[in-house]
Amino acid sequence: MSEKGFDHFNLSDEITRALSVLKYETPTEVQTKVIPLALENLDLVVKSQTGSGKTASFGIPICEMVKWEEKLPQALILTPTRELAAQVREDITNIGRFKRIKATAVYGKEPFSKQKEELKQKTHVVVGTPGRVMDHIERGTLVLDQVKYLIIDETDEMLNMGFIEDVETIINKLPLDRVTMVFSATLPKDVESLCHKYMKNPVNIEIASQGVTTSTIEHHVMEVKEADKLSMLKAVTVIENPDSCIIFCNTKEHVDTVFAELEESNYSCEKIHGGLEQEDRFAVMDGFKMGNFRYLVATDVAARGIDVDNVTLVINYDVPMEKESYVHRTGRTGRAGNKGKAITFTTSYGSKYLKAIERYIGFELLEMEAPTTQEVAKSQAAFEEKISGRRVVRNNKTARINQGITKLHFNGGKKKKIRPVDFVGTIAKIPGVTADDIGIITIHDSMSYVDILNGKGALVLQAMENATIKGKKLRVSKAIK
Repeated sequence: MSEKGFDHFNLSDEITRALSVLKYETPTEVQTKVIPLALENLDLVVKSQTGSGKTASFGIPICEMVKWEEKLPQALILTPTRELAAQVREDITNIGRFKRIKATAVYGKEPFSKQKEELKQKTHVVVGTPGRVMDHIERGTLVLDQVKYLIIDETDEMLNMGFIEDVETIINKLPLDRVTMVFSATLPKDVESLCHKYMKNPVNIEIASQGVTTSTIEHHVMEVKEADKLSMLKAVTVIENPDSCIIFCNTKEHVDTVFAELEESNYSCEKIHGGLEQEDRFAVMDGFKMGNFRYLVATDVAARGIDVDNVTLVINYDVPMEKESYVHRTGRTGRAGNKGKAITFTTSYGSKYLKAIERYIGFELLEMEAPTTQEVAKSQAAFEEKISGRRVVRNNKTARINQGITKLHFNGGKKKKIRPVDFVGTIAKIPGVTADDIGIITIHDSMSYVDILNGKGALVLQAMENATIKGKKLRVSKAIK
């Protein structure tokens, strides 16, 4: 791993400033290897495990290289799940915040019309799931003429989920003179053949120093009867007393059962699985990131796209049936160089899956004794004290970069022939404000939003209450969200 900071990549001031606010200090190994080559516009195939910092490894060069003036999308990022699309969009927005990079996420289970409206705006980066990206391409709402960068993220999962045909269809609609980057935790044959087919002399980067899973995670297994799992789960959480914990189950039914039991026992918890409405899934994920609750009970739907730096414990309530799932689940802890712990409950039924996992990761899981009643009783007081307190979130990047940013709402837009340049021209004339203090501008038919940076929101709000834009008096207020 490089001990140099991000400054030796010669990034622009706007990107450097965002990285500083986000507390990206020392590049991870994948960032050290990928960023310089991506900045040279080379095709890349990157094998890198989850939690290694790979989103920033492509996010930083993309934000650096896209041209702000261009209205049409210049980068397309494909992800297998809606959660991951939303997470990547957030990361790109944060990194590109001071360059005013606009990233839009498109995925199913959300109104098409809302995304269509977003894509009408100047959009630099589109992040999406293959099915919804295809919909937008076919209906002409996503124009690919200016796409210079294609990123396929979590490619192995994309193929596992049967998206290969959609991905190939999308690739075939893109300009030929583009850069393609493929990121994958594993490189099965079908991922390799996809790369050979559509990439130009790709550079292979393998971040394999720690094997399949990261060395910052302790891996344990505990033998338990199916009927005793719930009581064992409670005993283990009392003993471990984690700051933050994800409990993975194989089915929605198990998630519901475990969640109901923990809630009944006054745990600070929430649940997430594919049966929930997309809006509810996002609300749960946001709540977990903000530290509103300590325990998340989830199916594999949440094993990707969760970027919470201080998940200290992952419990596999059920042994995952696919060996790759074990890596993705346990990769939710031990992120960003922090220490983590993974405990897997196994029954006699799960032992064959466990053997496959151990062969895949290259080592045996450490057997762990069930806690005794005395040990649980001894830890109970400390557990109850922590469970009643709010979880401290050490590293909510989005909250940090949004400090000092105010979103203003204006009651006029395209119907009044107002363009972004009209806002910039008027706001930059306010004493004490420059064009650098103006962030992303979004103009709808009858309303507009303008981000004001650097803590100057109140100043601009006050000045704009009496100003006109293009000779028109618009009502202005702080946007609710």
